[in-house]
Amino acid sequence: MTASLRFLADAAPAAPAVPAARTGTALRTAAVEVRYPNGTQALQATSLVFEPGRFTVLLGASGAGKSTLLRCLNGLVRPTAGTVSVDGIGELRSAAALQQHRRSTGMVFQQHHLIGRLSVLSNVLMGRLGYHSSWATLRPWSRSEKESALAAIERVGLLDRALDRADELSGGQQQRVGVARALVQQPRVLLADEPVASLDPATAEHLLSLMQRICRSDGLTAVVSLHQVELARRHADRIVGLKGGAVVFDGAPSALGSQAVLELYGPAGT
Repeated sequence: MTASLRFLADAAPAAPAVPAARTGTALRTAAVEVRYPNGTQALQATSLVFEPGRFTVLLGASGAGKSTLLRCLNGLVRPTAGTVSVDGIGELRSAAALQQHRRSTGMVFQQHHLIGRLSVLSNVLMGRLGYHSSWATLRPWSRSEKESALAAIERVGLLDRALDRADELSGGQQQRVGVARALVQQPRVLLADEPVASLDPATAEHLLSLMQRICRSDGLTAVVSLHQVELARRHADRIVGLKGGAVVFDGAPSALGSQAVLELYGPAGT
């Protein structure tokens, strides 16, 4: 760590402390359905278990239900029927359960959702907001929080850019900042919605390899939506294929043959 970065960490107050690193936790859906007010059935009855340490890819064409399922998993969409539950928390029905789950769930978005005028470090520290009350967020970040943020930035290979404005980074680098922001939450679950859709092939490979490596080493429960078949085959431990809001494939990447791909991406009703 450079002297300037070391100073930033040392100059901050010592409390509150960052919680210890966590391992993943199982995430379950039981007959989850989502029907929107206009009558669209976005997700049909879906029962799945997502296990710690596994890099699961949700695969399918646009409109297949991948984003809706992810939003159910992080509580942004409430199921029309069925339940989502988390080991150690239970069903995500109450506000308290949702808050606890969201605090330990890192989310990486297709669009980076960074504040361009702020530094990489400041953007990553935003991942700590869930651990502060609205009053406490007005206080300076603690030394331990800054150290944790710098460690997350180092894990994604951007420590030398920690003090640069986020809008000075390339698209791939900005997405890595998003990963670091998720990691600084000390999450048990990592969700990502089409995180490489706007990246070139080489950058997409690098980012998915990085996320896969981190999730396996930390034992996180990872669920990532993609529409690129070959990327899913190379990086997933498990592929859950969706079409028309229904699961039509669930298995190892090696089992995703040409017929399964045709079923996923062929015309509706095939």
